[in-house]
Amino acid sequence: MSVENIVVVAVDGSDASKNAVRWAANTANKRGIPLRLASSYTMPQFLYAEGMVPPQELFEELQAESMEIIEAARNIAFEVAPDLKVGYTVAEGSPIDMLLEMSETVTMIVMGSRGLGGLSGMVMGSVSAAIVSHAHCPVVVVREDNQLTEANKYGPVVVGVDGSDVSQRATEFAFQEAQARGAKLVAVHTWMDMQVQASLAGLAAAQQDWEEIEREQTELLRERIEPMLNKFPGVEVEMVIARDRPIRALVENATDAQLLVVGSHGRGGFRGMLLGSTSRALLQQAPCPLVVVRPNEGA
Repeated sequence: MSVENIVVVAVDGSDASKNAVRWAANTANKRGIPLRLASSYTMPQFLYAEGMVPPQELFEELQAESMEIIEAARNIAFEVAPDLKVGYTVAEGSPIDMLLEMSETVTMIVMGSRGLGGLSGMVMGSVSAAIVSHAHCPVVVVREDNQLTEANKYGPVVVGVDGSDVSQRATEFAFQEAQARGAKLVAVHTWMDMQVQASLAGLAAAQQDWEEIEREQTELLRERIEPMLNKFPGVEVEMVIARDRPIRALVENATDAQLLVVGSHGRGGFRGMLLGSTSRALLQQAPCPLVVVRPNEGA
């Protein structure tokens, strides 16, 4: 199945959704690719009971409401990028089914969080859990409070690097975004959970030999991102070695960032990010839009 180079944003008319549309339109514009607005409506299930057929007028009413939401979102996108190519998809049924199907053939899915409506509550609810955990493409979660400011407008793209295969995919995605945005890339690597004591006779020794550890971990990080340094020579890169837990290190370094990128199901510091308290904390606490990149085999 071929992949279409396009950004998809889920829209439901909420403030969080509108914020996601602004982010998605800006991203599509900077990448030079189209934007697609996606909305869904659900027919009340009781109308299908005992062989009943919902009245055509109700279908038309729900479709009309969805188109109003699409039109409002389209206007927001054009405010951000007047020349952007914008299309739309309206589907009856579950937003989960719609977005997961679309994720098989698009560049990324963008969702708002803490909104009201059919696609709202994505970060903490079943919709977000399904999309973030099972999408075939990177998923961007834009919280309602992830506002664009002068401080972060030209901020860096931050990526967590832990050495796993999916972390390498996340790193490449982050380099692509940094290049498209003309932004610096900050590669964050934590060593607290990387079992460095295996080579330094325990944590006490590790604490005493911090400078040695930092040199070792810096070299390790450089080796991991070297392919991307060669592939994206124009991207300015800052390497951060943090003797800390991943969640805290990432949030701290993403304070004035445009984007935070992490891989799911990685080894080491970012293990279990989608399923446990770490993921929930990061989705709620990230000071900027968060991208979750999935492994090829888990899509």
